Amino acid sequence: MVANNKVDSLSYDVEAPPPAAAAAAPPPASSSPAPARPAAPVTRQGTASASASVLELHKVSVPERRTTAKALRQRLAEVFFPDDPLHQFKNQSSARRLVLALQYFFPIFQWGSAYSPSLLRSDLIAGLTIASLAIPQAHSSFVPPLIYSLLGSSRDLAVGPVSIASLVMGSMLREAVSPDEQPILYLQLAFTATFFAGALQASLGFLRLGFIVDFLSKPTLTGFMGGAAVIVSLQQLKSLLGIVHFTSHMGFVDVMRSVVNRHDEWKWQTIVMGSAFLAILLLTRQISKRNPKLFLVAAGAPLASVIISTILSYIWKSPTISVIGILPRGVNPPSANMLTFSGSYVALAIKTGVMTGILSLTEGIAVGRTFASINNYQVDGNKEMMAIGIMNMAGSCASCYVTTGSFSRSAVSYSAGCKTAVSNIVMAAMVLVTLLFLMPLFHYTPNVILSAIIITAVIGLIDVRGAAKLWKVDKLDFLACVSAFLGVLLVSVQMGLAIAVGISLFKILLQVTRPNLVVEGLVPGTQSYRSVAQYREAVRVPAFLVVGVESAIYFANSMYLVERVLRYLRDEEERALKSNLPSIRSVVLDMSAVTAIDTSGLDALSELKKVLDKRNIELVLANPLGSVAERIFNSAVGDTFGSDRLFFSVGEAVVAGACKAAQP
Repeated sequence: MVANNKVDSLSYDVEAPPPAAAAAAPPPASSSPAPARPAAPVTRQGTASASASVLELHKVSVPERRTTAKALRQRLAEVFFPDDPLHQFKNQSSARRLVLALQYFFPIFQWGSAYSPSLLRSDLIAGLTIASLAIPQAHSSFVPPLIYSLLGSSRDLAVGPVSIASLVMGSMLREAVSPDEQPILYLQLAFTATFFAGALQASLGFLRLGFIVDFLSKPTLTGFMGGAAVIVSLQQLKSLLGIVHFTSHMGFVDVMRSVVNRHDEWKWQTIVMGSAFLAILLLTRQISKRNPKLFLVAAGAPLASVIISTILSYIWKSPTISVIGILPRGVNPPSANMLTFSGSYVALAIKTGVMTGILSLTEGIAVGRTFASINNYQVDGNKEMMAIGIMNMAGSCASCYVTTGSFSRSAVSYSAGCKTAVSNIVMAAMVLVTLLFLMPLFHYTPNVILSAIIITAVIGLIDVRGAAKLWKVDKLDFLACVSAFLGVLLVSVQMGLAIAVGISLFKILLQVTRPNLVVEGLVPGTQSYRSVAQYREAVRVPAFLVVGVESAIYFANSMYLVERVLRYLRDEEERALKSNLPSIRSVVLDMSAVTAIDTSGLDALSELKKVLDKRNIELVLANPLGSVAERIFNSAVGDTFGSDRLFFSVGEAVVAGACKAAQP
């Protein structure tokens, strides 16, 4: 095709749309007494005329040629640095660059500059509330929260030990070492496994692999959040009913079986106290929902409940109500000297660290993104990996085992009005004061009150309306949501996430292997070609089959593309024969939505061209994007098609094809 070819006139028939569509089609525009170039006004007889007094056909431009090194560098930058973190440092002074670097690596310097007393009030209440929950695990709730508050990008995540990582670590280590017979070795392996878990997590963040967490879509998080909320609530039945011998499993069936089988351990005193405080907490929450000005009523209710229940338990001193009991005083002793990197148990420590590190990282980021989606802000996956990893590496040197974002604590913190990571600092400070001075005061705190606080916080996170919207909009997203919910509820948190991520990957593979192809027609009154299924007024051009490809063309979908185009061709030829219209003589592939193409895709185009050539049907390509055009021209496909089969737009491809057919 030569640039600036002049086409004086063109006239062709098109099939008429349905009567309603024809009536809705706008009349041809005219800007002067001379006939303008209309876009195929439709007549009642089903014919239209499109004429162009002067139409310029344009060449398809090829992007600037890049060296292999430059192309690879740009591709890697898009994969690992899509946020372009160095852009903010351009044209800045040295002092400003230092400030920006501190804000980038330590997010607390970014949001801390705009911190206000009103935020402090909310964070103070939230921090004190979650501190009351952290008292039983105080020795692992001091150092990690401080580190996360400096490095983490989530405002709502409350960190601490979680049951999943704790159970996995305990079960894996117990297979080789008994904590009763070899307590020192057991602690050494636990701290070493925590160090390896943190090293794995931090290395993933350092290598900029945060895009991995993008597979945790919002539907997945909705299902995960609902399932985790139900499981966490059911786990609190142990304290709410006063059961002593309770299952250590997290599944719904195991929990309910344990509740039923241990009905002889139920204690009415515990049930009465727990139900009373649970009702009060739910009532205060409803009051605050209906009147936002009474926010402090719900925010302060958990802490007030802890204080009141502790006083009542001390006065009553009933043996039937389980209390926290004696807690060791003092700050965590250093444990760096207990890390072991040699010996016969190192492989076990590494294996345990890798497993618990992946589980805790997945749960922590899932929880962080869950609350970030609720509050409409973004969580940086790379920073979260670095923060959680460094937090665990430091924790292993301070007598802490694996910690991550806790769903139950985060839910309580969110319910209490948490605004920033200062709530973690408040919690850590409160835990420190408690470790040094206040441990005896929490001796009589009932376990049931902590369970009531957790239940109140998590039940509000079950988003039934959100799931209903997913069903209405996207059935596969709804399936991912329900799968995450049922997986967490019936099996485990990690299995629920794995199933949901698997469904999300299946959805991606389905979209890649079965790309969307549409038959396009000319929209009257325009020069645009659109899907005839979406735009009912769009009309097919006789003798032309215009197919829009709405996906990248890869090895996984290239043969499907060929088969689908041939199927469209068969249908259109049958349609033309039935309507007594000209047979198809040209197939136009609209590639404006094809974002990428590989060698298999190029071979598929060549194969399709050969098949159509044997049937005396011309195959032309319209509007290939930059990277696609570059690969076409750099391959043998460019020579196969030639410049006369590559067009700037679908309209020009149709015009050129009609002119070629009109030549004697």
